[in-house]
Amino acid sequence: MKKISYILLAVVVALYMVFTLIQRIMHPLSIVTKVTSASVSEGGTRIQTNGPVTGLDVYLVGFHPMKEHPERQIETHHYCNQVNEDFTQCVLFDGNKKESKMNGVEYIISEKLFESLPKEEKKYWHPRNGEILSGQLIAPGMSKSEEKSLMEEKMNTYGKTWYLWNVDNTGQAADNVPMGDPILAWSFNRDGEVAPGSIEKRDKKLNVDTAEIRSGRAALKNLAHPQAGVDVLKGKFKGQTQDIPGVTNEK
Repeated sequence: MKKISYILLAVVVALYMVFTLIQRIMHPLSIVTKVTSASVSEGGTRIQTNGPVTGLDVYLVGFHPMKEHPERQIETHHYCNQVNEDFTQCVLFDGNKKESKMNGVEYIISEKLFESLPKEEKKYWHPRNGEILSGQLIAPGMSKSEEKSLMEEKMNTYGKTWYLWNVDNTGQAADNVPMGDPILAWSFNRDGEVAPGSIEKRDKKLNVDTAEIRSGRAALKNLAHPQAGVDVLKGKFKGQTQDIPGVTNEK
């Protein structure tokens, strides 16, 4: 009797395995285990590699106006990968917290690479000397010497920045999810263009002093070349503005 029971059990198990195999062949998606946010959070790092994001090891914080709507301005946290001496790629966030929103991308290229671009393409690339010489662009966590060296390398570069998500510090009501067309951003190239209080707010939050940083970069103006796009937003900001020493428009 026991022998018959074992045989029946073996037959049932075999039939179940055959049935499961048929299901895998006929309906492969029906047997996939549901993946939840929790399972991704808890197990993702065990079964996946970080791939290209492991190279995003340069952290920068700066400000951008939108090219077509310069009154809309945003403090941006860049997480960047220096691909080679001519090209850097960055993922942009609205903060540096776990819950911060990924809201854009920026590509940074050398002067040499910019000069090789077609004329029609150049209108998308903003000059970056003003960001550096004004002290607006900072690299939190780096020593003063490391940051100065980095900024020296970034002199005369250009950035192409697209924002994909209107978050709550762009001058209008925030969207719950990314909506609409990407928005092209530009750079601030004169003192007085950044909205009052923005730099002070950033400095307090990150415990930095933009005036001190700017003073420490004064010698970098000797490396500055005239750049295309410096005058693109000239006169389009409220209040008085003033030229930043070393920041000049390409003739």
